[in-house]
Amino acid sequence: MHHVPVDARAAVDLNLTTWDERAVVHAASPDYGFEVFICDQEHLSDVVSFDRPLLGDIAGQRGIHLQCHLGTDTLSLARLGAHMTGVDFSPNALEQARTLAARADADIDYHQVDVSDGAAVLAAVGAGRYDLVYTGIGALCWLPRITDWAQLVADLLAPGGRLLVRDGHPALNALDQDRTDGELVLSYPWFEREEPTVFDEPGTYVATEHVFTHTRSAEWNHGLGELVTAVLAAGLQVTGLTEHRSIPWQAMAHMVEVAGGEWALPGDAADRVPLSFTLQAVKPA
Repeated sequence: MHHVPVDARAAVDLNLTTWDERAVVHAASPDYGFEVFICDQEHLSDVVSFDRPLLGDIAGQRGIHLQCHLGTDTLSLARLGAHMTGVDFSPNALEQARTLAARADADIDYHQVDVSDGAAVLAAVGAGRYDLVYTGIGALCWLPRITDWAQLVADLLAPGGRLLVRDGHPALNALDQDRTDGELVLSYPWFEREEPTVFDEPGTYVATEHVFTHTRSAEWNHGLGELVTAVLAAGLQVTGLTEHRSIPWQAMAHMVEVAGGEWALPGDAADRVPLSFTLQAVKPA
């Protein structure tokens, strides 16, 4: 079930093929709400709405959204007043993101570049320019080395700039999410490993009748301690770390939907394991 590619580069290329195929399917899905964004100029994504209390006032700030996919969260940040740049490795995803921004009358600068190649990102978008680096939900598991990512964040930020990342918790990533008996069983690595775990899944996280040609993807988990340590080693100061009882997708069959498009474990199980986290940090002025 878990074939390991030869190296991290091969794994990233595998993921690119998979995400390229899914981008058009995702954009056509009402789950991403393109038409709602276009018709309602004040509409925000559920993800950014969840993050908004911790984001605070970002009006006038220069922001960059790493691994932006279709740009719905990037557009939402722009609607909160930030001057946004989006970065993703998938040309198909960025084609959809640019189309959405144009139809929603938003000025967003998009760049096709692989976030796991920090030098290429800096060459494309510039170092030390940003007041906010934002990494949205479901992003870090696609990166081979969290230390490289943390250094890129530090290099992108202007002095006094800050990072906000909310993502799936490493505890959730380590769980066997295919179980249907309600048991919480750790079946996958908690800590970052050189070799990714490769999954072969025929579908995607939006409802679709599309039959996918590319079904394999490679993921790396990163322990919360590894993430915090990497951010500190890159010279940033951690200002907040919050663990959440919900996540914006139904990761396990017995999860229940709660407010704001979030999903949680039922009953007392909600207190057993965090499903997502928010980490905030600043670059010293």
